[in-house]
Amino acid sequence: MSIVTIGLDLAKNVFQVHGVDADGGVVLRKKLRRSEVLRFFEALPRCVVGMEACATAHHWARTLSALGHEVRLMPPAYVKAYVRRQKNDAADAQAICEAVTRPTMRFVPIKSAERQSVLVLHRSRDLLVRQRTMLINAVRGHCAEFGLIAPQGALRMTDLVMQIRSADKAYLPLIVKSAMLLMVAQLDALMAQINRLGRALLAWHRQDEASQRLTSIPGVGVITATALAATVTDPTHFRSGREFAAFLGLVPRQNSSGGKERLGRISKMGDRYLRKLLVVGATSVIRRARTSTLGAAVWIRSLLERRPARVVTVAMANKTARIAWALLARGDVYRAPSHA
Repeated sequence: MSIVTIGLDLAKNVFQVHGVDADGGVVLRKKLRRSEVLRFFEALPRCVVGMEACATAHHWARTLSALGHEVRLMPPAYVKAYVRRQKNDAADAQAICEAVTRPTMRFVPIKSAERQSVLVLHRSRDLLVRQRTMLINAVRGHCAEFGLIAPQGALRMTDLVMQIRSADKAYLPLIVKSAMLLMVAQLDALMAQINRLGRALLAWHRQDEASQRLTSIPGVGVITATALAATVTDPTHFRSGREFAAFLGLVPRQNSSGGKERLGRISKMGDRYLRKLLVVGATSVIRRARTSTLGAAVWIRSLLERRPARVVTVAMANKTARIAWALLARGDVYRAPSHA
């Protein structure tokens, strides 16, 4: 039995293996418990192992690569086309084994443990920020029922907290006041945790050269720069900045046929978190461009004369993504264009 290619369907406890020889003939179909996976691949001669880039994929890719195997990760959406009929573990493993041998298949670069650790910081911070928003909305809504309001914005919550603490029980019952103060205490704890994660990201940013170069781009701060540097481990995986922008879902969705091009809204494919950061950063750039004469301000103002502000924001995010790819691929820093 000479196994050349293996399709490994990942799971929590039960893994499915599908192996073929050099001629494409099936020589192995097997289920493995989680405790059996390492022993199986340790005893196996070096081969190509295909996996979907899903949860735990990078961990297993690093582990199997250390055993000498050539591991290739693929987007699950690209593997789906090779599934025959019914959906089950054996069919999935067979589809993975077939897809990994295709010459036109797109593969996902394997992330190191360090890069994944940075992304864990980002995901944790994003979760805490969403929880903070939920708490702020809850406190505002409950207090509004008793006539206590404050200006919009998370930074103006201090005004509302002062009103809660100084409110007379004739206007704010004690039972409501105690509940609101509990939520305020939880909000303070969340703020401290968010700041702690932000300091950890800043520390990593200061020792990562690629992340520091990315902050030279207008609209890209420490959060966006560290997220880009940790996610895009190999910029040469994309042929151009346009392809990277398409990967992030910042290009129009196509529905073209018969030589007729039909473009719709942006596709919103790829990494949702990176896309959100780039759009938020582009929003700040556009706000400054209304009164600025430097950099891309002239281009932005000309677009604003013809298109809605949100469309211009996405266009600016697309431009920022292409610039970021160029800096990562060429090892350069951003230089603002000069206008006569």
